[in-house]
Amino acid sequence: MKRFRLFWLLLGMVTLVLGTIGIFLPLLPTVPFYLATVFCFARSSDRLHDWFLQTSLYASTVGTYKKRGGMTCGMKARVLLLVSVLFGMAIFFMRKHWIPCGIVAVVWLVHIYVFLFRIKTLKSSELKREEK
Repeated sequence: MKRFRLFWLLLGMVTLVLGTIGIFLPLLPTVPFYLATVFCFARSSDRLHDWFLQTSLYASTVGTYKKRGGMTCGMKARVLLLVSVLFGMAIFFMRKHWIPCGIVAVVWLVHIYVFLFRIKTLKSSELKREEK
């Protein structure tokens, strides 16, 4: 039984690191890695699981989406701005290679579509009322 707890702990640490890297690199999805971290930590240690749910990393990326099923306009704008800058840089550095640039452009457009039309937009005033 102890081996499995150690396995879940190590896997949780790996997914936490990957999710945190995903904040800065849009090619790594932050939310799925953080959800996997919660799952792994819940299997390894109740204390670790509770700690992760209280961190600002979790609250700012997954917490609002998990609680309310959406993001505020400001959250969406920050994510889309960062993603657009990073994808733009990727296209700039690969500009001589049309196929990879096309793939990056399609992924970028899908990302924009999902954030604008598939993820519910929450009013920030509602979130502020809930926090009080």
